[in-house]
Amino acid sequence: MTDTATTTTSLNKFEKFKAQKDGLAIRDEIEKFAALGWEAMDEIDRDHRLKWVGVFFRPVTPGKFMMRLRMPNGILSSSQMHVLAQVVQRYGDDGCADITTRQNIQLRGIRIEDLPDIFNRFHAVGLTTIQSGMDNVRNITGDPVAGLDADELYDTRELIQQIQDMLTNKGEGNSEFSNLPRKFNIAIAGGRDNSVHAEINDLAFVPAFREGTGDWVLGTGQDFSQLPIFGFNVLVGGFFSAKRCEAAIPLNAWVAPEDVVAVCRAVLEVFRDHGPRANRQKSRLMWLIDEWGLEKFRAEVESRLGKSLLPAAAKDEIDWEKRDHIGVFKQKQPGLNYAGLNIPVGRLYAEDMFEIARLAEVYGSGEIRFTVEQNIVIPNISDSRLATFLTESLMERFSIDPGLLTRSLVSCTGAQFCNFALIETKNRALAMIKALEEDLTFTNPVRIHWTGCPNSCGQPQVADIGLMGTKTRKNGKTLEGVDIYMGGKVGKDAHLGTCVTKGIPCEDLQPILQDLLIKNFGAKPKQEALVVSGY
Repeated sequence: MTDTATTTTSLNKFEKFKAQKDGLAIRDEIEKFAALGWEAMDEIDRDHRLKWVGVFFRPVTPGKFMMRLRMPNGILSSSQMHVLAQVVQRYGDDGCADITTRQNIQLRGIRIEDLPDIFNRFHAVGLTTIQSGMDNVRNITGDPVAGLDADELYDTRELIQQIQDMLTNKGEGNSEFSNLPRKFNIAIAGGRDNSVHAEINDLAFVPAFREGTGDWVLGTGQDFSQLPIFGFNVLVGGFFSAKRCEAAIPLNAWVAPEDVVAVCRAVLEVFRDHGPRANRQKSRLMWLIDEWGLEKFRAEVESRLGKSLLPAAAKDEIDWEKRDHIGVFKQKQPGLNYAGLNIPVGRLYAEDMFEIARLAEVYGSGEIRFTVEQNIVIPNISDSRLATFLTESLMERFSIDPGLLTRSLVSCTGAQFCNFALIETKNRALAMIKALEEDLTFTNPVRIHWTGCPNSCGQPQVADIGLMGTKTRKNGKTLEGVDIYMGGKVGKDAHLGTCVTKGIPCEDLQPILQDLLIKNFGAKPKQEALVVSGY
């Protein structure tokens, strides 16, 4: 097939079962699986192929599946949220939803016999789960305030929808891109603050202006060669895995907005046809770039694109510190506001989802947006309705002004639902942050990220303090513990943090975090703060 392809006999088990049956073929068997029940299913279909339609078997909750949506740019309508709430509601205490670090949502408690009905409900409101797991392009992230922010450089929404439509055949499934060597992440930044964490994506587009691009960009026949032209610098190869974590590197390419979809296709074709497939731990895009070198990779992308790429602009426009979008902010549309609600560790229950849908309808335009920090934005709230909106009881749980640790807290699923996680994360994170905020005062937010295992879904490498689940020994016993990462930077000059301490038992973590917050982030014990202020 390609210069990095392997023979059938040397294929790993994932490549073997993909060769036996296309993952998208599972779409036509949903009714059969619903009738059979999960225990009677073929194990490869149940454990792996269902992921091509966004359904994930979870050994820690046998019979209760997770379902992952596709939500380009993290945007939902209130009617879509209402349907998701109805799905979660039917499962009682087993049902909940989690906002992910890719502006997406995952539903929990799903039963296999309900899949036909759930998919019919999704189809009726324009929701899709297609190609949201396994070796596919994951949810495409964009600026959470696209089209709202007066300072934005580019509204990412339509472009991201075009990429999703290309990848998924408008939600129907696309076998051209359903068998990549490994998963693949794409992000497009439209503002100045890198709200998408471009540096941790396999392919990212960051805003940049070029001088002298002329007719090649505009295609008007006129000489615009001296005007600054807007487009994107391209980054490639960023990823987190248990084997390796790397920040994306510049491709030395600049593309106009109208070429972004074609560049995505070209890069994916190169990765699909040449990406390494023998070792699952060495199958992300950066491994191919390492093998080939950046110049060969870029040349192959140009070959697929059918034209040369322009060199990157001298500088990009990511020159702001990262915003978290929590609070109330004026939109560029006169008389309208967006409200960013803090959703602690991204966990939602059916009643929360119904209420969020209601608020979006009553006070806004029925639109709901997610951020990569697992929070929600409700846009288009008029000045005249804003004060009433802020009196709604939901604001007490999902605050627009949370504590300075709570507002920046991120957590993966953890051992409650994920069989890969080595520790429980979400509930522990909430309890620990509450205790720290009770004991300390802060002048600035501190970003603390929890992840249950080295797969790094909670992205500890981009946090001020990252906590990665592990097993550790204490007094002859094996306990849940964490490795501590520090130094992650987001926004302008983004870079990954590094591990500074290994194997801290979770039961000993709180005083260690308190010490780190005091020594490195200016926190003060509340008793000391009271004395200083004279009380």
